Amino acid sequence: DEMFLVWKGRFRVEFRDRTVELEPGQFLVVPRGVEHRTAADEEAEVIIFEPSEVVNTGDAPVSEFTAPMGATV
Repeated sequence: DEMFLVWKGRFRVEFRDRTVELEPGQFLVVPRGVEHRTAADEEAEVIIFEPSEVVNTGDAPVSEFTAPMGATV
């Protein structure tokens, strides 16, 4: 699962069948395995909670920005 919490600005999560618009203070949880993409028309600040093994660039290969397996905070 991933959780997107909007801190400032407006932010949207686009699914194949719908788009969810979020404003400051609102959040959305996207269940594991659900295809989605995120976007904003202007600058937005968003806090994202996700498992450490999530590759944050879609199907791009693992990079220096991907947390190693077993990493904890």
